[in-house]
Amino acid sequence: MKPEIRILKEESGRIKASFPYNPINPIFVEKIKATKGRRWHPEERFWSLPNTPDVLKELLRIFGDEKVYLDPALKVSSYQRTDAQTQAWAEITEAVKKELKLRGYSQKTRKAYLHHIDRYLRYLGKDPRELNGNHIREYLLYLIQKEKVSRAYHNQAVSALKFLYGRVLRRIEVSGEIPRPRKERKLPSVLSEEEVLKILEAVRNLKHRAILMLIYSAVLRVSEAVKLQIADIDKDRHLLRVQGGKGQKDRYTVLSEVTLQALREYWKTYRPKGKWLFPGSRDERPLTTRSVEKIFEKAVKKAGIQKRVTVHTLRHSFATHLLESGTDLRYIGENHERDKRTKSS
Repeated sequence: MKPEIRILKEESGRIKASFPYNPINPIFVEKIKATKGRRWHPEERFWSLPNTPDVLKELLRIFGDEKVYLDPALKVSSYQRTDAQTQAWAEITEAVKKELKLRGYSQKTRKAYLHHIDRYLRYLGKDPRELNGNHIREYLLYLIQKEKVSRAYHNQAVSALKFLYGRVLRRIEVSGEIPRPRKERKLPSVLSEEEVLKILEAVRNLKHRAILMLIYSAVLRVSEAVKLQIADIDKDRHLLRVQGGKGQKDRYTVLSEVTLQALREYWKTYRPKGKWLFPGSRDERPLTTRSVEKIFEKAVKKAGIQKRVTVHTLRHSFATHLLESGTDLRYIGENHERDKRTKSS
């Protein structure tokens, strides 16, 4: 069942507390009336209270062990939960962190899984060891029907909960009950060679153009491109070493002469210091993925491209262009299958 007691964050920033009437709720009402700064809204039937740590802590104490939906936007810290919740959630979160590290998950995946598990715990407000497959289904339906999350977000939430129950809590029977959404059969957007050229020509900055050319011609993910090091370039053999790609795997990819020339021009102008091929605002850190996404978005707009595309579209487009130029389907298929195996590992 969906929690009937809801503590939300209003647009004004105040706390909104609502619950239906039943024989026990008059006790809640009397306790809320004793809270300084509270206001009752009779038409919408909810209480509005100051958004302070003390008020939030008091609300959680008032509702005790009742099932409460707590808005993640309130950013409740551990000291604002009950002692039992604090200890249980802290133990489980720490166990999840350790297991993710032991299994070699990337920092990005670890952060995503911890986000989903924390949101799940906040929604149900219980020790996950006391919950079962029905509770998980309830939470997933809430994400789909109420929050209208994307299929990708839904799928990632399932992966995180399967990890929690299967790898950490060792409750395989619960993990096996969690349904995964069916894969969407959508064809990716593809840019024509002329459109790719227009986008690259729209980029005047040599550094920005070089990184987009690398993503396209070397079929790189954005996260791989920004982490390239100067030592990864083998200009004599026209190869590029990609370290710690998807699944923490290394690989080599072809470095075209045109892209190599673009890198030479970039190098002569910028002379990057340190180990990173594309350093950020500070030499000791690489360019961020979001920076590259913004570069691409700006170039697409300037080039007048109307298609809904992302920087990742460059990777999809390259395989299509190989096919159009007469490259053997078996060659493309073998590389595609290798990429799929990397994703699934």
